[in-house]
Amino acid sequence: MPPEPPPARVLDQRRAVGDRIRTARLEAAITQETLAERTGLDRKTIVRTESGTHSTLLDHVLLIARALGRPLADLVS
Repeated sequence: MPPEPPPARVLDQRRAVGDRIRTARLEAAITQETLAERTGLDRKTIVRTESGTHSTLLDHVLLIARALGRPLADLVS
C-alpha cells in the first residue's frame, strides 16, 4: 500500500517555503543553476524545492540559506 500524502496544510507550508526561497534567489539575482552550483545540489533539486512538489531535506534548506546569505528562519518562518 502506498504511503498517504501529507495533509494539505503541510503541502501549503512546503509551497510557502519554496516561494520564499525563489523570492530570495531572485532578489540575489541568481539563476537556479547558479544556486545549484553554490550549494552543490542538482538543479532539479532546486526546482523541486522552489515549486514545493517534493519534500526537501533540512540539510538542503540549510545549504540554500547559506548560499543565499539568508538566515534559515527567513526561509522557513
